Amino acid sequence: MNIDSIKSAYRRYARVYDALFGPIFHPARKLIVQSLNARPGDRVLEVGVGTGLSLPLYRDDARVVGIDISTEMLDKARQRVRERSLSQVEAVLEMDAEHMDFPDNSFDKVVAMYVVSVVPDPARLVDEMRRVCKPGGEIYIVNHFRSRNPLIGASEELMSPLSKLAGFRPDLDLDQFLESTQLNVVEACRANLFGYWKVLRCRNSVKEPMVA
Repeated sequence: MNIDSIKSAYRRYARVYDALFGPIFHPARKLIVQSLNARPGDRVLEVGVGTGLSLPLYRDDARVVGIDISTEMLDKARQRVRERSLSQVEAVLEMDAEHMDFPDNSFDKVVAMYVVSVVPDPARLVDEMRRVCKPGGEIYIVNHFRSRNPLIGASEELMSPLSKLAGFRPDLDLDQFLESTQLNVVEACRANLFGYWKVLRCRNSVKEPMVA
């Protein structure tokens, strides 16, 4: 996975993303936004906002910033904001989530929906999410992780060489992800069709240095 392959994949997806992935992924989008329970004025960052399918779900008195690396996906998101007059959306910006332009401690909540298996370096992504989230704030992640079922897991591993073409990594291991990121997970549940995706609610805390 690299930035160029990600941009290429989502350039292809932009026109059909809502139809292909909108209904399948919607239950977890709704679950996360409801779980946020953002207080009036809370500032929320959505990493990998894509076409903005989740933006109408946020409460009217929240302040939401969305970022994505795909120009074509963001064009759809901005159109959605305009057409639906989404006043809770503060900005929709083109930005590399592994190298964000925001100052430290800029957001009360940070959300990444279907993103950690897309970026080149998931641990780097989480480091940036942790940096821009206020201490004690919350980080929400929804993503598919490699299945514990031996047969399905093996199939996902066989698909991994197609990651660049597909635009996502099908065999990301949850245990390795949590070990590398040291996320403080306070709640986890399954979501979407057959519970194939996981939702993680994490408390933002200082990352401990890795032991050599």
